[in-house]
Amino acid sequence: MDTVRGARVVVTGAGGGIGAALARRFAAEGARVVVNDLDAAKAASVAGEIGGIAVPGDASGVVPEAREALGGTIDIFCANAGVGHSGGPEADDLLWERSWDVNVMAHVRAARALLPEWLERGSGRFVATVSAAGLLTMVGSAPYSVTKHAALSFAEWLSATYRHRGISVHAVCPQGVRTDMLDATGDAGDLVLAPTAIEPEEVADAVLKGIADERFLVLPHPEVGRYYAARATDTDRWLDGINRVQRTLEEQRAAGQPVG
Repeated sequence: MDTVRGARVVVTGAGGGIGAALARRFAAEGARVVVNDLDAAKAASVAGEIGGIAVPGDASGVVPEAREALGGTIDIFCANAGVGHSGGPEADDLLWERSWDVNVMAHVRAARALLPEWLERGSGRFVATVSAAGLLTMVGSAPYSVTKHAALSFAEWLSATYRHRGISVHAVCPQGVRTDMLDATGDAGDLVLAPTAIEPEEVADAVLKGIADERFLVLPHPEVGRYYAARATDTDRWLDGINRVQRTLEEQRAAGQPVG
């Protein structure tokens, strides 16, 4: 793919899951890839596999070191690192703050560091791994749902504000993906996400196709587009449907039945 071949790419949260699949796919297409992850050993392993460069550490501050590692510039930045915490208003403030910091503010900080150079040269590409929860919601996890909505909103704002100045933005919104994060969702994930879960490599394929098509919304699960339209056009009916899922989850938990 001409857009990717030779590009200098950063992928955060790339020690495993979707991030590792993105790093591998970009490298296979001829890009130079910085692999970022909090786990230095995982970052080094993926980087070694693809001939990339490991830059471990917090995704919020990776841009300066990644830019230096790539020879002074970044063409594509994949804001992929994310966290998922269960609970609602009762969830501890620290969990809400961590969700906000990783799922939203890391994107903001990266854009803040990238935009001056990108706007000066008139090109740059920001890929945000948002999740279908950003378009819809996720039962059992208010922190994840709320912050993923915010991540989508920020990506939309970037695109609306800068697309005429050469900045391309993509919001990647899969449902269940077979990763450690899916495993961590517990019985809610077993009920809602696991039945249609796909492999991380399928998400990477969808991202590359979205880039080729210059499409903002990247939907590895195409049905998410239909759900999103239903949410917008008949919100009460859509909420009734999600509430039925919530009731099913509660009933199965109360009965001690396996969920899913």
